[in-house]
Amino acid sequence: MGPAVSVGDVVAERTVHLTRESLVRYAGASGDFNPIHYRDDVAARVGLPGVLAHGMLTMGLASSVVVQWLGDAGRILEYGVRFTRPVVVDAETGADVTVVAKVGVVDDGAARIDLTVTHADTTVLGKAQVRVRLD
Repeated sequence: MGPAVSVGDVVAERTVHLTRESLVRYAGASGDFNPIHYRDDVAARVGLPGVLAHGMLTMGLASSVVVQWLGDAGRILEYGVRFTRPVVVDAETGADVTVVAKVGVVDDGAARIDLTVTHADTTVLGKAQVRVRLD
């Protein structure tokens, strides 16, 4: 039997610190070597505010908070987000990404977990929702 939850419960919260090294490691694991994820000059040349974290890295970090709470990734039924703002990873200070997971709906042995994913007080993923099996 999965966790007992009620609408409005915050089931998980975590802040992850990203560095440029995090981006290089993710690039190697994912095969996404777009230079906007590691070169300031390229990011500036294409009009970006700085080197950006991979969107899929941010999405993965957000879902990992729910997996940690569930204890079993196999309980995830659906997961979707909208990429709304970039996560700029400073060469010196990095970037903190905060995820708050709150129960939005409970029905038929499942729940919709709404994720609030922020960086520098800005929401970076919109409509971030994970549907999970509770039973």
